[in-house]
Amino acid sequence: MSYPKMTINLKTIRDNVLAVSGLCNDKGIKVAGVTKVFGGNPAIAKAYIEGGISYLADSRIENLIRLKDLNIPKIMLRLPMKSEVDKIVDYADISLNSELDTITFLSEKALEKNKIHKIILMVDLGDLREGYYDEKALFEDVEKIIELKGVKLIGLGTNLTCYGGVIPNKHILDRLTKLEENIEKKYNIELEILSGGNSSTIHLLLKDTKIDKINNLRLGESLVLGTEFAYGEQIEGTKNDAFKLQAEIIEIKEKPSVPIGEIGKDAFGNIPTFIDRGIRKRILCAVGKQDVDFETLHPLDEDIIILGGSSDHLILDGSDSKIDYKVGDIIEFRMSYVSILRAMTSRYVEKEIIE
Repeated sequence: MSYPKMTINLKTIRDNVLAVSGLCNDKGIKVAGVTKVFGGNPAIAKAYIEGGISYLADSRIENLIRLKDLNIPKIMLRLPMKSEVDKIVDYADISLNSELDTITFLSEKALEKNKIHKIILMVDLGDLREGYYDEKALFEDVEKIIELKGVKLIGLGTNLTCYGGVIPNKHILDRLTKLEENIEKKYNIELEILSGGNSSTIHLLLKDTKIDKINNLRLGESLVLGTEFAYGEQIEGTKNDAFKLQAEIIEIKEKPSVPIGEIGKDAFGNIPTFIDRGIRKRILCAVGKQDVDFETLHPLDEDIIILGGSSDHLILDGSDSKIDYKVGDIIEFRMSYVSILRAMTSRYVEKEIIE
């Protein structure tokens, strides 16, 4: 058996997707299942599809290429790099965009391949990541885009919470709806998708807030963990333990709680701080910051304290644990979004998929 290892429970993921997509479908919202957190793994993506999502979506074209054999529309989430446009036209049915030059290039490549590539224009409603902030510029570009032959404008979208932490509300999403209505009226076109954000928008559905015309959400965290991340609420009918990390103990020693000597920067350029708990049982596990995010790991043994670590070591305080751990034993952790994302990306972490 190889460690560190992630176990991935497909039944739990499938059940989560069924619950979340059901919640969305009841409001007339189709779900784009975001696959980047698990690196576009096809087996997990199939569990998404079985759970009822309508699209697969990813920020990395490499992941969409891994999913090319799954017969479902695919969305490129990150704004396209001009250097990858050729692959995007081949492997994504839809892409999110905000730059006219890139859209023009997409049109040219699509025409070369005798295709029509669909685009969603992103609007910045205050989170200050991607999208048109200037409405005048948005309308000017729409006028040019609808004349391009190789692309078809099918909708508007927005991103919230990911960068600026702005929590979606009815007022913000009503602005997106108004923009859609004005564009449709001005240019005599019909937009089929109004994408109102990500898992942070789920809280509005849980409160039964009426969000007119929003008919698409791009969801990752709420599918794999069953949580909306605006407030961290667990969605009814979901579980947060589909992904678990197992790490092997390589050392157990009684040591002081505070390093001896002058404290400088650690290996990551930070000056660490310590709580003096006296002499404690320190447990070293063979997994590090290169593989996983310590801040979003949660020991299943609740009496263990995560102290920190380095690139290759996780350091725990096991003094209060009721378990008499030995070198070679395995400690298991529940994982949150960032630790899943990093561990799935690490080739040093074994992945075991279970039903």
